[in-house]
Amino acid sequence: QVQLVEFGGGLVQAGGSLRLSCLASVRTSSIYAQYVMGWFRQAPGKEREFVGAISWSGFRIQYADSVKGRFTISRDNAKNTAYLQMNSLKPEDTAVYYCAVASQPMATFPSEYDYWGQGTQVTVSS
Repeated sequence: QVQLVEFGGGLVQAGGSLRLSCLASVRTSSIYAQYVMGWFRQAPGKEREFVGAISWSGFRIQYADSVKGRFTISRDNAKNTAYLQMNSLKPEDTAVYYCAVASQPMATFPSEYDYWGQGTQVTVSS
């Protein structure tokens, strides 16, 4: 059983920053106890897009080319929380952002993730 809730979405101007948080509730005995946290986004009329992922240890992090150098993923396992720091935001970053959990490392496709948060809207104005 995994439950996820996201915080931090909002409206910002191009060039601004937002920090998204994802609080996870995971049972100790679950196969997801040492979970991989992924971040995805979906704009209206478009398919869900991989943003990045971080391993349980935090030592393996992967980013989509479109956000590399601007976004930073981190996690605090003591707080069961993952973060997506978004800097230098562009209008094309506008989307609903989701965090998700996978039991296997460094998954990059939505179908590889088993549990999802409710999503949080990020809107970047020009």
